[in-house]
Amino acid sequence: MAGTFVITKDRRGEFRFKLVASNGQTIAISEGYTTKAACVNGIDSVRKNAPEAAVEDHTLAAV
Repeated sequence: MAGTFVITKDRRGEFRFKLVASNGQTIAISEGYTTKAACVNGIDSVRKNAPEAAVEDHTLAAV
């Protein structure tokens, strides 16, 4: 089963989404959005732009 995007509203009234894995673990939490429509657009953006996203490791020391 694929992960699930869950939309919530925080204490400040902002909409956020979290990506939850099939085992129930939260993988990512978004920034706050002022409207639900903007939150849904954020989900659509993740779906569109990240299916094969590269990983940049910034923890490596410069040599």
